[in-house]
Parts: sequence; C-alpha cells; structure tokens
Amino acid sequence: MPVWPKSLLTFGASARTALTAARLRNKTGGPAAQRATFVRLQQQLATLPYWREAGLEAGAGYDAFRTRVAVRGYDQLAPAIRRMRQGEENVLWPGRCAFFAATGGTTTGQPRLIPVPAALLAHFRRALHDALFYYTARVGHAGVFSGRHLFLGGVTALAPLPEAKSREAYATELGGILALGLSLAAEKHFLEPPSAIAQMTEGLSKFEAIAARATSMDISLLAGLPNWVLQFAEALRETTARHGRAPNLQVLWPNLECLVHGGVPIAPFQRELRHVLVPNVKFHEVYPACEAFLGAQDAEPAAGLRLMADTGVFYEFLPANEFDETRLEQLGPKAVPLADVKAGQDYVPLLTTPGGLARYVLGDVIRFTSVEPPRFTYVGRTSLRLSAFGERVSERELMEALLAVCERSDWSLVNYHVAPLFSDNLTGQIRGAHEWWIELRPGTRQTPIGPPIAAQVDAELQRLNPHYATRRKGGNIDAPTVRLVMPGVFEHWLRFRNSWGGQKKTPHCRNDREIADELTKITNFARD
Repeated sequence: MPVWPKSLLTFGASARTALTAARLRNKTGGPAAQRATFVRLQQQLATLPYWREAGLEAGAGYDAFRTRVAVRGYDQLAPAIRRMRQGEENVLWPGRCAFFAATGGTTTGQPRLIPVPAALLAHFRRALHDALFYYTARVGHAGVFSGRHLFLGGVTALAPLPEAKSREAYATELGGILALGLSLAAEKHFLEPPSAIAQMTEGLSKFEAIAARATSMDISLLAGLPNWVLQFAEALRETTARHGRAPNLQVLWPNLECLVHGGVPIAPFQRELRHVLVPNVKFHEVYPACEAFLGAQDAEPAAGLRLMADTGVFYEFLPANEFDETRLEQLGPKAVPLADVKAGQDYVPLLTTPGGLARYVLGDVIRFTSVEPPRFTYVGRTSLRLSAFGERVSERELMEALLAVCERSDWSLVNYHVAPLFSDNLTGQIRGAHEWWIELRPGTRQTPIGPPIAAQVDAELQRLNPHYATRRKGGNIDAPTVRLVMPGVFEHWLRFRNSWGGQKKTPHCRNDREIADELTKITNFARD
C-alpha cells in the first residue's frame, strides 16, 4: 500500500473535515446505524458454536437476542478467551486472534486480556480517525494536521503470550492497540514518539527521551492522560532549562492547538493544564476502552461525548439501578437499544463487538445528556461507588464534591480515595462514616486542614446525593473524616502495587478498606 505524501493527506483532511461536519449534523441517524451493525455482528457471531449454544441465531431479530442471550462479564468469557490465547481458532470470533489488549486493572487489581482480532482493529482505526475529525469539524478547520501528533499513552511494546502453543500471540496496553490501528501514512507523517521510544517502560527516562526529541518538533496535537501530560510538561521544562526555561508548552510549540484526553476525568487537572498549555489550546475528550472506542467530543464539553454509533460496535444500555453483578444472567431483557434510552438516566453499557464479545458488561456507568444526537457523560464504574451504609454515592459525585471544596480555597487536587470507616455498634446495624484520603499540591496561600474540609465535603455530598443526605440526617452515617497525606503518597501506593505508568489509575472509592489500609501502612511508615 503506498504511503501518500503529507501535502495530499493535509488536503484530504480538509475534505474529510467537511464531510464529518455534515455527518454530525444528522442528529437522528444513530439508531439506524445501530440496527445495521446488529445484523452484521449477529450473522458473524452465529457462525460459531460458542454463540449458537449461548442462544444467538442469525436473523432471529433483536427481541429474540435480548431474551435468549445472557449478559456476560469477563469471568464468564475467561475460559473461551484462554482458548483463544492458546491459538485456537473460531472460538468467540471467526479465525485466529493474534493480539490481546491488557486492561488497566483499576477495579480488579489485575489486568484482563481482551481479544483484538483484525475486525476489532479495523473498528479502532475507524473510531480513532473519526474522533480526530470530530475535533476538526467542531473547530471548523484541519490546521491540526500541519504539525505532528505527540501521544503519551502507555507502553506500545508487544509482549509474547507464553501460553500460545502453535502460533504467536501478543499482549499490549491500549496504547499499543491504538498504535496497531494507525495507517503507515499516519505513522510516517504525524505520529510521535517513534516506536523505539513508545515501547519503553513508563517512567522518567521515557519522558526525558520523548522530551529530548520533541523539543525540535513542530507539535500541533498532544494526547494522553491529564496527569501524565502534567508530568511530561515538567520533564520537558527541565530538559529545556539549560536553554532558558519555557513557561508553557505553547512557547516551545507555537502551533500546538489541541490536547486530546481521556481515561480519567480532567476536572482535577484542568487548572494546572490551563497554566501549562495556556487558554487557546483546545481540550478534546475521547472515550477509548480495550473493548471498544465508545465516543468523542463533538461540541462544547458540557454537551458530553457523542456515541460512535456507526463504527461497527452494537450498544445496549442497562438501567444502572437494575445492575446486579451477582445475577447477570437475569438482566438481559432489562437492557434497551440506543433508540430507547432516555436523557438524564444512568446506564451500564453492554457491548457486542467485532472482537467476539456479546452483551458484555463494560463496567462503566454513563448518563445520556441528549438522545438526538446521542451524547453522554461518564458517571463512574459499577464497582467504584460507595454504598456500605446504603448511601449509593457515585465516583462522579465524590469528585464533584471534593472539587467544589478545592475551588473555593484555590487548592489543586493530586489524588484521593474514599472508603467506609466502620464503627462498633451494639445494635448489630452497620454504621460508620466515609474516610477520605486526599493529596493536595503544596504551595497554596491557604493551608488546608482536615476537619473544615470534611465539613464542606459532607455538605456538598448532601447537596448532590439525596440518599446520602437522608442517611446523614437519620444518623445512619456519621460525619466524614479527612486525612491529608504528604506529597507523593499516591504515587508510592501505585508503585507498591506495581501499577505506576501507562493506563494504571487509582480507584477513587471502594466499599472495603483494602486500599485505605494500605495507605495507612504507607503513611505510618513515612512517619516512622
């Protein structure tokens, strides 16, 4: 396949920008695209014994699919995925699978390997391109293609799977999967850093290698987790210090116009990113997962992300209040297709993909902000919500409460975790309080103190969540406790867990004290 010169690609980008803008103006095409996608995927999956035995039948229609095929999580598919990793063909998807995406393991503590056959790679390639052209369409020009695109996303190296018996198979992080989905032209004319650096293990040495190369590049787009962008910016400033410290990245890269971010909420990092990038760099949010690329920003941030309904993945949406991980096999009939979702309601997405997943629980909770066009916001993980005392507080509500407190006092949030703190109760009823572990960036005018922060967070949560407010007023939950930790504690915890770098993230809440107790040991050791 020929690699087109950059001048032709830039011209083509302008044409595709106009086509994408016209396509996005169609607010009602999502359900029709989803119906066509369902038919194609059903026909392909029905050729396999595994899915026929699961109740999937070609041409049977969506109602039969919804009632016959059970909802599945990773544990239900793990034996079949193991067979695919060993090289067996025609298990969950036609043919053999050579690539597997390793999840971050945020909720389970261990990465899971998701099969990525050629058909799913094609989905990622289409979705990645669409996500970028959503940006050019909403800003009205393709100027971002004038420079190079710097990705700070994880390790892209392919690790051989030892269990593959007769043929080679590899695992990689999501960044590696997205890199596999890029065209040769994109790699030659736009992608930074080159593979030799991208394959390095995450850490300061990798940032320094990227920084040393990038200082001589014309970078127009920067992409990565918000916290990693900040750490890279610091490494870059140190690299350029001997030539005069650059106050922000745009001084070094005058054509930098876009920051692509996803994976974690940007809100805790937005103020510092604005300081580093300066205001005229536009933020562009995307929603990629190892299982599929779900959405991207096509309007202002408050509008949410547009669901990518026409890139080869079929979506269903289970009302979040119906979700129960212990009875997945009973939940299938409660899910609805895109045509039946309602704005303002929380859903757990179920994915049927060209990677061999059918009615797969992604584990996220989203909320539709509109249905024509279909746009949504991230609410949290199904497993990352506090309900030890019946309060049903989401990860998003915890973050909104804490950020509101930080903004009032001009504090910058680094990281946090919330866990239940159980109290002795002679009546046998479960009661206690929330324990907050909070790391703030040092150097503020107003010194943060735990008890006042706890009172403010308590008030914000009562405002945001009626279940929490009812239980606080009824005495079922005591006032929260806030523990302010020294700088670097959460990084130390991630390193302790061998989770530093790439797409690894800190779970912001749990209904048990596993992480809280580990943080206790770390802080006690630091004091000693």
